[in-house]
Amino acid sequence: MNILLQEWELPPFDQIKIEDYEPAVRVAIEEAERNVEAIAASAEEPTFENTVEALECASRRLDRISAVMMNLNECCTSEELQEVVMKLEPLMTRFSMKVMTDERLYERVKSCELRVKSCGENLSVEQQTLLDNTLKSFVRHGVALPAEQREQYKKNEEELSELKLRFSQNALADLNDWTLHITDEADLAGLPPTVRAAAREEAQGRGLDGWLFTLAAPSYSPFMTYSDRRDLREKMYRAYGSIGGRGNEHDNNEVIRRIVTLRAEQAHLLGYDTYCDYVLENRMVQSLPNLRRFMQELKDAVLPAAEKELSEVQEDSALMPWDFSYYAEKLKQQRYSFDSEVLRPYFPLDAVREGIFGLYGRLYGLRFEEDKAVPVYHEEVRAYRVFDGDREMGLLYLDMFPRQSKRSGAWMTEFRGQYGSVRPQIQVVCNFSKPTADMPSLLRFSEVETFMHEMGHAMHGMLSEVQYESLSGTNVKRDFVEMPSQVMENWCYEPEFLSTFARHYRTGEPLPTEYIDKIRAAQNHMAGWLCLRQLNLGFTDIAFHTMGVESGKWKAESVEAQAMTNLLPRVEGCCTATSFSHIFGGGYASGYYGYKWAEVLDADIFSRFKHDGIFNRETAEAFRREILSRGGTEHPAVLFKNFMGREPDNQALLKRMNLL
Repeated sequence: MNILLQEWELPPFDQIKIEDYEPAVRVAIEEAERNVEAIAASAEEPTFENTVEALECASRRLDRISAVMMNLNECCTSEELQEVVMKLEPLMTRFSMKVMTDERLYERVKSCELRVKSCGENLSVEQQTLLDNTLKSFVRHGVALPAEQREQYKKNEEELSELKLRFSQNALADLNDWTLHITDEADLAGLPPTVRAAAREEAQGRGLDGWLFTLAAPSYSPFMTYSDRRDLREKMYRAYGSIGGRGNEHDNNEVIRRIVTLRAEQAHLLGYDTYCDYVLENRMVQSLPNLRRFMQELKDAVLPAAEKELSEVQEDSALMPWDFSYYAEKLKQQRYSFDSEVLRPYFPLDAVREGIFGLYGRLYGLRFEEDKAVPVYHEEVRAYRVFDGDREMGLLYLDMFPRQSKRSGAWMTEFRGQYGSVRPQIQVVCNFSKPTADMPSLLRFSEVETFMHEMGHAMHGMLSEVQYESLSGTNVKRDFVEMPSQVMENWCYEPEFLSTFARHYRTGEPLPTEYIDKIRAAQNHMAGWLCLRQLNLGFTDIAFHTMGVESGKWKAESVEAQAMTNLLPRVEGCCTATSFSHIFGGGYASGYYGYKWAEVLDADIFSRFKHDGIFNRETAEAFRREILSRGGTEHPAVLFKNFMGREPDNQALLKRMNLL
């Protein structure tokens, strides 16, 4: 019998075969369709329980199976799995659209709303949110459109689901296709021993002599930061910048054009001027004018700082993009006597992980116990059961190292979300440097921040205490979802936290106090420049998603060039958009600004922790109770105010960046 169709508590990764997915998904869709049809055709008077709550549970088996399949397609894929997903994704989208455009269901949900309003039926805040979200979702998926337009909307959604997959597959294939193979040691000038050792192991792993550099972050970033060979930095930069845009079989330009066109069509069908207007109506920011004002005000605040920082880095007028990281690091070393590589021996991955676990122990009383009996999908993955006292809170999978079957970046996701008494199964995926024969995985300080960030997402999911899965954990408004993760990064700059785990992997020597002082002193190094970079990505996102349906023939590179404020020369053929998976392969379309929006909130929230004490258990429990445990059961502005006792201070971020 197909293992995916059997009853299982933990994903049976050790038993799943590629050929299991298609029949399992098809059976699960049929089961879900029967469940939905029973709701739609019911002769009973619509109630919250027999309609809204029943819809919430109707596709649970399909949700579980698809979560396993889609998450593995991101972090442990193969050509065979990609083919299966490309085949099944349209079927799952078709099912979803069939549900959301069923007028019978819509009428039943509307009847529930009317019953609540007219009869004074008592719903909890969470139940009311679920009712409101369900009704809004029907409308935002075109149920109220005339039949012909409704069918067009459904057809567009199916095509979009395929295009998003194709975009991500193209970006991954293009990233993997390019390497820099070095056989002359002189070409390694400037690269630290740890970087050389990793490149040596990468070459040996592929049966090559010398050193091999890839476009994966643990290889690309240090090369661009430390290599003295300007010509090779340029080579790496041009290769990285052209991922998904090289004019080959993996080129994403046409994919982007089609995605943007279809999204604009969907918005127009629903009566919105642009796709941005459609998305933002359901976000904290609420509207495109509000968003433009927020981003422009932030840009006006940081642009002078970014220009000043560039002038300090720039040694001559010929500075190019492949020079910036290199000279910015030189300036950091000169100004703060700060060498990022010197810190890495104090941040072995295992120690960082235990330090983060320890932090959650002090804040929330959590305990993490590795369970080697839990099936995993790759030998590098480790599974931990998370406890609060004697209560098991859920399961945490950590997948830390790059491989060709994994997309770049770092993220948190779920194999199962929390609901009722059912606890979550959460996955954190990163791409950190692998251990070598001579040393463990050593993290750059920025990678420590990344790990903290993704664990913030994970604990948002782990500490959820809600009744309905669609409202649990990170299922919040997109411009709020980054706050619980970004707030955790603040602890990385606190000596009391660093002293709990940062020790030299060989000698056991604690991270010297002067190094901690340098980390804190350099905290805002290039802050304006980095903020402008994030804003540029946000402006690019907006540019693509405010285009009309018929915008003519264009390349992604030209749209991006007009949207960004470029302080360095643009390089022909280099374009972020063609590998910008957040907006073209993921869920951040018209929402990339959310990182900066949430950063304002996290800066403000951490000010309370600083005031009360960064390990203050009472403050942490209030954060857990008012925000982390509540998921999306109430509007984020309400949750924020419940914790802080006031509205957000929009100046908090600028204060933290010393830009006021």
